[in-house]
Amino acid sequence: MQALYAYFKHDGESTLKKSEQELIHSIHKAFDLYHYLFLLLLDVQQYAESRIELARQKRIPTPEDLNPNTRFINNRIFKQLRANQQLLRYIQNSKLSWVNYPELVRGLYHDIIASDVYKEYMAAEEDSYLADKNFLCTLLKTIVAAHEALYQNLEEQSIYWNDEPEFIIGIIIKTLKKMQESDGEDAVLMSLYKNSEDEEFSKRLIRKVVLNHKEYLELIEKFSKNWEVDRIAFLDILLMQMAIAEAIEFKSIPVKVTLNEYLEIAKYYSTAKSSIFLNGILDKAFSQLRTDKKIEKTGRGLIGEL
Repeated sequence: MQALYAYFKHDGESTLKKSEQELIHSIHKAFDLYHYLFLLLLDVQQYAESRIELARQKRIPTPEDLNPNTRFINNRIFKQLRANQQLLRYIQNSKLSWVNYPELVRGLYHDIIASDVYKEYMAAEEDSYLADKNFLCTLLKTIVAAHEALYQNLEEQSIYWNDEPEFIIGIIIKTLKKMQESDGEDAVLMSLYKNSEDEEFSKRLIRKVVLNHKEYLELIEKFSKNWEVDRIAFLDILLMQMAIAEAIEFKSIPVKVTLNEYLEIAKYYSTAKSSIFLNGILDKAFSQLRTDKKIEKTGRGLIGEL
C-alpha cells in the first residue's frame, strides 16, 4: 500500500521498477526488525543480569542482594533464543545492535519490573517452559508493545519502521508460541518468505495495480453512485484497486479473505467510515467481476464461493 501510494503521488517521477525495489527493500527492513526485537529482549535480560551482579558486589549487600529471584534472567525462552543458530547468524551478518541505545534497554527493563505481569510471574509457583513462554508472550503484548520510547527510537533509526513494530511484535508472539523446549538451539524462526509464491505475491500485486489502474478506477466509479471519484479519499481508492487486483489475480485466495484484509487496513490507515464505504463498493464490484468471469477461484480460493 505504501509503495503504491508513493508511486502514484510522485506523478510519474517514480518508475514501476523503482517502486518494486523500494517494496522489496521495505520487506527486508521488516525482517531486520523481527530479529532486532528478539535481540532487544535478550539485551533486557542481560541488563537484568548485570543489575543482579552489581547488587551482589555491594560493600554491604542485603540478603535479597545475595539471594535474588533469578527467574526472569533464567527464563528458558531467553536461554533458547540466546543459543538459536538462525538468530545468531542473522544478527552477526546484519550487524544489528542496541549498543548505542542503552537508555532504551534500561527504560524498557524498568517498565517490565514495575508491571503486574512481571510481579505475578516472579511470584508464581509454576516453574515450567510453558509458563516462561506464556510470560514472554504476555510481556510482549502488554509492556513492550506499549513502550512509547521504543516506537520513537525505531522511527528515528529508520523510516521503514514507522508502522512496523506492533505488527512485528505480533509475528514474534506467533513464533514463540510455536517453539518447543525439545527444539533447543534449532527452534525455527520465521523466514523472509513462506515460499516462492509468497515472494512473488507482493511484486505481482504492485504490478497489476499499476498496469490496470485505469480499468480498476472505472470499475470503482461505476459502483460509486452519488460519489465523484475525485471526492473519494485517494487511499480508499488505492485500497479498493489493490483488493480488486488481488481478487482477480490470485486464484487461491478466497474473496472473503481479500475483502476482510483490506477492510482491516482501511480501519487502521484511513477514515473511521472508510471500511463501510469500501465494503459496499467492493461487494458490488466483486459480483460484477464474477459475472464477467474475471474472478475465478481454484483450490482453497473456492472457500465461500459456493
